[in-house]
Amino acid sequence: MPSANIYRPIKTQVLDIFPETPNIKTLRLKPVEPIPFKTGQFIELTVPGVGEGPFTPSSRPSVADVIEVTIMKVGKVTAKIHELKPGDIVGLRGPFGQGYPLDEFKGREIVVIGGGCGFAPIRSLMYSFFDMSGQFKKIFFRGGCKTSKDFLYRNELEEWTKRSDLNVELTVDKGDSDWNHKVGVVPTILDSVDMDYAQGFAVVCGPPIMMKFTTKKLLEMGFKENNIFLSMEKNMSCGIGKCGHCRIGTYYGCKDGPVFRYDKIKNFPEIWD
Repeated sequence: MPSANIYRPIKTQVLDIFPETPNIKTLRLKPVEPIPFKTGQFIELTVPGVGEGPFTPSSRPSVADVIEVTIMKVGKVTAKIHELKPGDIVGLRGPFGQGYPLDEFKGREIVVIGGGCGFAPIRSLMYSFFDMSGQFKKIFFRGGCKTSKDFLYRNELEEWTKRSDLNVELTVDKGDSDWNHKVGVVPTILDSVDMDYAQGFAVVCGPPIMMKFTTKKLLEMGFKENNIFLSMEKNMSCGIGKCGHCRIGTYYGCKDGPVFRYDKIKNFPEIWD
């Protein structure tokens, strides 16, 4: 079980490291104590002597003894994380935040939309759906990146396209000879989602600009505001609602989210900043 002391990092060994893109890596981690988490929740990863940062696990929630996190190198802490090697020791705190309401999704049609580094938490959600295969009416996956080289889990995504319980379309902003899927921004591949929009659910995770225009498209298609779920992970720091960095209007991203229904946050102008 997670530590009763929310401030104490659990000693964790780096088992393996997988390069995804030139500036993104996936780390497979084994904490000395299992850390059960719900898809959509996040953990705090500590590099001793350097600092910590919040990351949403990209691995299967049903596996608690090993956790994978996919991390982009963007600052001091993440740069040090990218220097880690198998056998190194780090710390984990958590899990924190609110995840996706999987029980509410049962028996319904769902479209999951990922962009860029937003594929990391989406991967965990898709694993949960796969573990619950047969409990949903229909599942669509739509994903996009700037170029084919920016895709995370490229081989895995190709395997998803072969699943009978999943409808997949992928796109890039700019195609090349290595790309045999769609070309265009993410909202352009939503028209092929054949479902009852008014009764269905949509999950969106990606860069703010992508989520902004994808949400606009979903509303135009007829999705209800309370059936659109956004992953608002920006600016999280402490993980427990103390520092205030992740304030979204009257909410804290780390405690009230990072998963939010669109209708709860739509009137706060800073959500797309």
